[in-house]
Amino acid sequence: MFDALIVVVLAGLLGPLLASGSRPLVPAVVGELLAGAVLGTTGLHVIEADTPANTFLYSLGFAMLMLVAGSHVQLDSPGLGAGIRAGVRALSVVVVAAVPIGLATGAVLAPSAPVLLFPVLLAGSSAAVAFPVLEERGLLGPRIGTLLAWIPLADAVTVLLMPLTMLGPDRIPPALAGDVAIGGLTLAALEGGRRLERSPWALTLRDRSRSRGWALQLRLTLLVLLGLSLVADKTGGSTLLAGFGAGIVLARLRTPERLEVQLSGLAEGFFVPAFFVLLGARLDFRALAGDPGAIGLAVVLAAGAIVVHLAGAFAAAPKPRLGYGLAASAQLGLPAAAASLGLSTGRLSDAAAAGIVAAGCLTLLPATIGSRRLADALAPAAATPAPTPGPARTNDPS
Repeated sequence: MFDALIVVVLAGLLGPLLASGSRPLVPAVVGELLAGAVLGTTGLHVIEADTPANTFLYSLGFAMLMLVAGSHVQLDSPGLGAGIRAGVRALSVVVVAAVPIGLATGAVLAPSAPVLLFPVLLAGSSAAVAFPVLEERGLLGPRIGTLLAWIPLADAVTVLLMPLTMLGPDRIPPALAGDVAIGGLTLAALEGGRRLERSPWALTLRDRSRSRGWALQLRLTLLVLLGLSLVADKTGGSTLLAGFGAGIVLARLRTPERLEVQLSGLAEGFFVPAFFVLLGARLDFRALAGDPGAIGLAVVLAAGAIVVHLAGAFAAAPKPRLGYGLAASAQLGLPAAAASLGLSTGRLSDAAAAGIVAAGCLTLLPATIGSRRLADALAPAAATPAPTPGPARTNDPS
């Protein structure tokens, strides 16, 4: 087992190496996905992504990724409400635009596939991809409240709808019940934390944890994360929602400096890179080689996703709208899930499944460019030094 973990950790180092430039175009996540693809199903088969240990690591890594993303949501931020309203408007425009484009794409390029699948894919965003790219550029926070609402909303809605296009409505009610339970438990944890954080014994425990290195806040946050993820696993609910809810609890309870370091070491040093390496290892792009139609499907789906998200950004997002739209168009988790489900049920061919995943990969570069535009536009203006006074003017003409 340890030899397999060593391979995953080494593969994850490719991401930081490719992103080590002063203005890198390729985010670390792309390098991690590339390493996984080379070592996994597409390439050398060194990494077996479907072993029990790697499946567990993959699931926990995704939950940790969403915890990190949710930890940047400050519920008392004055811009959060406006971000949610703008995010809902943007997503509404995206859905309206995605329906005709998705139906036409499915009818022309994949007539044997479930036709309703393609509007859902076009409307989706990928928090698992977009948030690491945004965080890498120091953008997660109130400044991009619209994206912090828009992307998880799109992710959650499309994750719920996608199985319906494949399997019918029988799996949707328990998943919806699970998501409702996750939301309720998150609210209960927030309220419980609010009531307890100022009690004398809680303050005493916090001080002793800090002085004795117990990391109690991190342990409690992980307990919340695992509990919410258990609900998602048992009910078919969204692990995305579970991780994001645990991150919001963390943001409410944390002591910024200490817990930030602990979380960074645990999640971003191991679990999150391992998730992206294993995701890359699961994908098989070789099926695309002999099918021009699947290649066309990949290109059209990627272009369509960019178009509909730009429409949403220009309708509801603040400036720079191009940056917001490109950043929100990042997709990967949902296409990968759709391909996996379609292959297991026989609703998608190998080539169509590979084309859907390839379309998600093609959105990564535009999303990276969009995050760079956001970073450039939202960066605080550098303090300009006061002008050095020149020589005093005199009335002496000489």
